[in-house]
Amino acid sequence: MKIIKRNGSEEDFNIQKIVNAVRKANNSSKHKFLTDEQIDDIADYVEYKCNKIKRAVSVEEIQDMVE
Repeated sequence: MKIIKRNGSEEDFNIQKIVNAVRKANNSSKHKFLTDEQIDDIADYVEYKCNKIKRAVSVEEIQDMVE
């Protein structure tokens, strides 16, 4: 599966990037609201949704899924 980066280039989907981004956002909060398991669940959900779309997904679309 491919994603479309903000600059328009395509890259292979990497679930670890989703995990890292959510973890970074969680850690920047005064209170860590999400457990590691919840962060993994979010990343799995994003991967599932992207696979269902059956086309390259933009970074913005992925960001919307996470939010």
